[in-house]
Amino acid sequence: MAVESPYTPDDLESLGLSTEKLPSHIAIIMDGNGRWAQSRNLPRIEGHRRGVHSVRAIVEECARLGMDQLTLYCFSSENWKRPRPELDLLMNLLQRYVVAERDEIMRQDIQFQTIGRTDRIGRNILAEVNKTIELSQDNPGMKLCLALDYGARDEVVHAVRSIAEKVRTGELKTDEIDESTVSEHLYTAEMSDPDLVIRTAGEMRISNFLLWQISYAELWVTETLWPDFRQPELFAALKDFAARDRRFGGLNQK
Repeated sequence: MAVESPYTPDDLESLGLSTEKLPSHIAIIMDGNGRWAQSRNLPRIEGHRRGVHSVRAIVEECARLGMDQLTLYCFSSENWKRPRPELDLLMNLLQRYVVAERDEIMRQDIQFQTIGRTDRIGRNILAEVNKTIELSQDNPGMKLCLALDYGARDEVVHAVRSIAEKVRTGELKTDEIDESTVSEHLYTAEMSDPDLVIRTAGEMRISNFLLWQISYAELWVTETLWPDFRQPELFAALKDFAARDRRFGGLNQK
């Protein structure tokens, strides 16, 4: 049972929103932390630190709106190419976040989840991540999913290998493989597909994020850098989403 939104229909109407036209699942590509810092002559890590404040604000606002799920692209499989000092600081921020926000996650009844590889994340960091997942697994509120060491192509390869192994052992026949089979073997098997994908910092690309799952998602791009992304930008995306004519390849009857 989901937790009811503290916003009433009248509240949403006053904000230019409506319950019926809110997305159930939002996915965000959080971009621009480094540029935010560099534009202020600060080290890149200061942009990442400031970005954590945006994470906190948007998680809280989406929970208040009664979203079913919020997925945040926190660390891609390609991010390992960054300099070691920056990687160490990013991992430190991740560990501090899952510890510092644990009480708030529980207070808001948020169910914390992650997708992506776990074999390259430090053992101590992974232990704190898993502790927050375990403590919140029965929470009835919004699902908060962090994509960590995540790459969509790697995810598809992992799914193909899992399916191939089932075919090899006779557990699955090739003519039984369909779209649902693939979906069931992705990291997101227990999750709904995103309705809305938000990308900050003006970049017009997907960056290897949820390639299978966002086939019919609406895309919304803002020039705002992630450290400056707050409620006004989120509501602008939601209002734009509400105005879209979502046909999923068909035609809406007028």
